[in-house]
Amino acid sequence: MDTSTEAGTLRRRVLAATCVSYVIVLLDTSIVNVALSSLATAFDTHIAGLQWVVNAYTLMFASLLLTGGTLGDRWGARRVYLAGLLLFTLASVLCAAAQSLPALVLGRVIQGVGAALLVPCSLKLIHHANPDPARRARAIGLWAGLGGVALAMGPLVGGALIQWGGWRGVFLVNIPVCLFGIGMMCRPSGEAPRRPAERVDVQGQACAVVALGASIGVLIEGPVMGWTAPQVMAGAMLALSAWVGWGMIMRRHPHPMLPPSLFQNGIFTGSTCVSMASAFVFYGLLFVMSLHYQQARGYTPLQAGLALFPMMGMVAVGSMSARRVATRYGAKWSMIGAFSAYAAGAIGLHASMAGMAYASSIVPMLAVGMASGVISPMATAPALETVGAHRVGVAAAVLNAARQVGAALGVALFGAIVGTVHPYETGLRSALILVAAVSIAAMWPWCLALKPRHSA
Repeated sequence: MDTSTEAGTLRRRVLAATCVSYVIVLLDTSIVNVALSSLATAFDTHIAGLQWVVNAYTLMFASLLLTGGTLGDRWGARRVYLAGLLLFTLASVLCAAAQSLPALVLGRVIQGVGAALLVPCSLKLIHHANPDPARRARAIGLWAGLGGVALAMGPLVGGALIQWGGWRGVFLVNIPVCLFGIGMMCRPSGEAPRRPAERVDVQGQACAVVALGASIGVLIEGPVMGWTAPQVMAGAMLALSAWVGWGMIMRRHPHPMLPPSLFQNGIFTGSTCVSMASAFVFYGLLFVMSLHYQQARGYTPLQAGLALFPMMGMVAVGSMSARRVATRYGAKWSMIGAFSAYAAGAIGLHASMAGMAYASSIVPMLAVGMASGVISPMATAPALETVGAHRVGVAAAVLNAARQVGAALGVALFGAIVGTVHPYETGLRSALILVAAVSIAAMWPWCLALKPRHSA
């Protein structure tokens, strides 16, 4: 086999392995939402328990994402990618076999660790296997596009699996796909260059996990135990202390997990803010809307997946349309329009809650999905243009981590609202008002970031 044929085979194998793994990672961020009602029945739990099932995965994914990229640089992207995929496979088995809520949450934690290792290494492997910039761009576009389709299809696929095989099916489906990815990557293939001197910020990483975990824990357990309960107050103090400690480490550590210098650029800061705000709104809304359809309206998981499909499907459409929208209307007005669509969609859903037919919520859900799909790529492109080529990887990881943090906070806070404000419909309306308020407020960081700077 000649060199060009071997290189082509390597590219296809790497792309197949990384695409299927990324599909599973993003599928698991949305597929579990339609299993919420089944899990509540199986484990006799309420909103707080369901929030832990969703957020255990997102929390570890968000807090370890930057370190996963660093470990790939230090030990080799292929090696760390395989470790992450093996861990994800094992965790999926543990989730499917769970006999108690704590066991399921532990499995979700391990899934999040595996996802944080394999996602940044996937991009490094694609980058190394495709030295030609045009071919690399197509490969990354396919990788990201399939991820968007997986995210959109999650509730529908999950609903079908639960309808035909129970909630364990949403985890069992991961196993053959993960094994395929492992098989593709275990075969002889080129290794991306390593940087053995790359250091891991262990102190910063530990503080980040504690800070995020304690913050989310307070939001989840506050409505259950009471906001003034000693455990909740202690958790709040722990979160505050960990955040302060993390900030000090980021400023003083010679190799911090999150380089503060990235935020000296206003566009990068604005992109991070709108990425987090969009994930906060979208995933928080997905959580409470899933509960609404299954618990308030009595839909089956499959019916809930179908009901959510207009919103989820529009995410993929928005992602594919983002570049054209930004080119036609400009970065500023496109982003304002997207967040306005979020707000308008929330107001429309608020109106449709008053005993109206499901059809009245379709247009608002289309608006929400379109906004989510457009914002992510529209915020990413200008942010990556503000950093040097050697920092693109860490900059992309920061944006991804910001989205995951926003998602975890959205699920926790929206869940706290519907768990505190009764009846459920009133709590859901309050959450929708918050969606509109956050969407309007999120326009300002972007406008400030794009504001021309005049030299003295």
